[in-house]
Amino acid sequence: MTDNTRSRLHQLLQERIEHPERESEVDKLIHQTFDQDCAILVLDLSGFSRLTIRRGIIHFLAMLHRMSAIADPLILHHKGRVIKQEADNLFAVFPEVTAAVDAAVDILKGFAAVNTGLPDDKDLHASIGIGYGTTLIIGDSDLYGSEMNLASKLGEDMARQNEILLTEEAFKQLHASNHSWEQLSVPISGLELIAYALR
Repeated sequence: MTDNTRSRLHQLLQERIEHPERESEVDKLIHQTFDQDCAILVLDLSGFSRLTIRRGIIHFLAMLHRMSAIADPLILHHKGRVIKQEADNLFAVFPEVTAAVDAAVDILKGFAAVNTGLPDDKDLHASIGIGYGTTLIIGDSDLYGSEMNLASKLGEDMARQNEILLTEEAFKQLHASNHSWEQLSVPISGLELIAYALR
């Protein structure tokens, strides 16, 4: 069984630092141990800074609990896995992009259904970014990679409320879709990149 734990990664990184002559060998071992080709979904809840200031941290935590209660089972249903949750962001991986898109659509539908019976200050709204590529998956606790970074940027900074954005690489992996997509040019870290919005 592969040891893809955080402690193993730290051990290999320390080895890389202490033995620079073995960098390429250690890098190869890190990639062999931690690399996975996967779709990465990054969900960001909308308006939470304002809501926390207005309603307080316990209200914020209750909203996060409701988000997980809705999103986690839908991610699992679509063969995904939640890797971590940081503040109002949720990170999950899927074997393919179609499953990630289907999960994202179902999550937004689930939020909308719950919102119909709740007061406005308890409504859940999210923006979602999806990427695809080789990603370092650290056990069940973290993930690193270029497409993860891009998915985070799309979900947290670029997508509007209740919008799903795909990176260009994720869109290339979308073999069949019942949805229509709009190509966008988005500025990320000083670069103009292509993204696709679900319409």
